[in-house]
Amino acid sequence: MKKNFLRTPIIYFCASVLAGCTNLSGHSLFSHYSASTTASRHALVSGQYQTALEALPEEPAGPILDGMERGRLNFLTRDYPDSLSAFQYADHAVKLQQDAAQIQISEGLNQAGSLFTNDNMITYQATDYELGFLHLYLALNYIQKHDLEGALVEMRRANMVQETAKKLRESELQAAETQMKDEGLSDNIGAVLSNYPGAGNKLAAVQNGYLFYLSGVLFEADANLNDAYIDYKRALAVAPDNLYVARTVQRLAVRLGMKNDQQLLAKKYGALKSPESGTGRLIILDEQGVVQAPEGRRTPYWVYNDNGQNVLHNLALPYYPPRPVILPGQLSIGEQAVNASSLTDVTQMAKQSLSESMPARVLRQVLRVIAKEQLRQAAAQNGNDVGNLLANIFNTLTEQPDTRSWQTLPAKVTLYQDDLRPGTHQIHWQGHSVDAEVKQGRTTLVWVSRQGETMDGWSVLLGGN
Repeated sequence: MKKNFLRTPIIYFCASVLAGCTNLSGHSLFSHYSASTTASRHALVSGQYQTALEALPEEPAGPILDGMERGRLNFLTRDYPDSLSAFQYADHAVKLQQDAAQIQISEGLNQAGSLFTNDNMITYQATDYELGFLHLYLALNYIQKHDLEGALVEMRRANMVQETAKKLRESELQAAETQMKDEGLSDNIGAVLSNYPGAGNKLAAVQNGYLFYLSGVLFEADANLNDAYIDYKRALAVAPDNLYVARTVQRLAVRLGMKNDQQLLAKKYGALKSPESGTGRLIILDEQGVVQAPEGRRTPYWVYNDNGQNVLHNLALPYYPPRPVILPGQLSIGEQAVNASSLTDVTQMAKQSLSESMPARVLRQVLRVIAKEQLRQAAAQNGNDVGNLLANIFNTLTEQPDTRSWQTLPAKVTLYQDDLRPGTHQIHWQGHSVDAEVKQGRTTLVWVSRQGETMDGWSVLLGGN
């Protein structure tokens, strides 16, 4: 009689948890995000943009991530209206998510469900670097259609949302560390975290030089030299070895009469040379490759049960395995090779973001393992072999890593800048080309993206010097 009595609630419990996951597709319970996007990602890596878009699963991780993925792929296929719409859809979802009352109610239910399933039950929250890219691509959409005002709005919003997200991340990290100590789990979790090194304690891993530099370009085009100078300096702090950014900061330091800055910059980067008269400025922002996607791996973790036995469990955690970075090589302008310089390493930013979130992730997993072990143990102690088996199967199948991240971003972004004679200049690569019109005293911005053997791009003529 006892066996049947216990078996019924266990079966009912598993069914009720599954029923409570109505906001997730089946793969969120029994697989993970990177697995669901494999076909789309492979197509993108080879430069098959339309195929990548068609292979993208329908909202497996909710509207925010889906909107960002589709926005980027539509941008590459040159479907700019759909790209803008998708990014605005994601942006709207972020705004709704930031409603504290809604998060408190809905997230409480999701957190409870995740305690017995996996982290995919928790509503996806974009990281601060992803929010920065969201507004960067909204800005690129506006730039592409010559809407400088709209692009500037997104640049200002990017700085605000990143700062808000950073504060939230720091708060969550502190809360996780406090709970670890309260639960007496610090040492055990510390052993797990030792296998997850960060991307290095570098500003470039947490700040977006691409965003800062583009923001500076737009402010300068709008004749707002003070704000442009601030963002150019932020870009230089992130990419101190990028001579193009350094020369840009030097140029504005001269225009703004920043004599102390001029001296410091000249000491580090050499004297600034003025461009030849009658030239125009050409800027190339070159997005290359595809950001690495996190994978899942099992990490052993021992739990003591009520009988004093040490039971082995596996934590299912996301990680970035070592991967060679394959980039597409140099562009050329006419017969001249383009010697571009690194502006942002997106994969480095993704790795650092995951590293910073690991304490909270591991804590949730450990608490979940303990809860699942208690459920399984209750069945075993009552001699319920069927219930014990069901609990084991349910625990194993539903313990999936949370690999959700914006996986259509480029791997790296480089910058090239030069002062050229007026006229139409062609940027070449692998049989592809983008025309860039250069005018005296004006700035021409060229955006290109290269994956596989495919290059997409456009150019826009901005304001004067």
